Amino acid sequence: MKLSLLATAVTLSAPLWLLAPAKAYSPQDLEQLKQTGYCPRCDLSGAALNNINLSGVNLRNANLTQANFSGSNLTGADLSEANMEVANMTGANLTNAVFTGVNFKSANFENADLTGAGLIATNLDGANFKGAKTLFTNFRGAKFRLTTLPNGLVTSNRRYW
Repeated sequence: MKLSLLATAVTLSAPLWLLAPAKAYSPQDLEQLKQTGYCPRCDLSGAALNNINLSGVNLRNANLTQANFSGSNLTGADLSEANMEVANMTGANLTNAVFTGVNFKSANFENADLTGAGLIATNLDGANFKGAKTLFTNFRGAKFRLTTLPNGLVTSNRRYW
């Protein structure tokens, strides 16, 4: 009886374990970014990139899912076409950064400086911009749904194209 209960528990928990998001990034990609500032198509998912100077870096098409950029300086960085779902950009300096075509679903930009940044054709569903500075930020073609705006208001559940 105990053996069959154990087997059932293992069988039921296995699919949940398989669905857990991976937070592993490539140490080689992280080293390349630190050494050269150039790491397109890198896998830095879940990487702790907080409170560092990343101004002017090239992370085009990179996997930055769940990466932590809080307090970092990304002035003039190019992260076009990157996957930044659930990324933490809290308090980051994103002045004049390029984010064309980025997936920012559920990303956090609370108190970030996006002055002059280009978020053209980005997915901002569920993103949080509360307290963010968005002077001259280009949101042309961005998708907003349940997005928290800098003033704390939340957009509707309807897609805005």
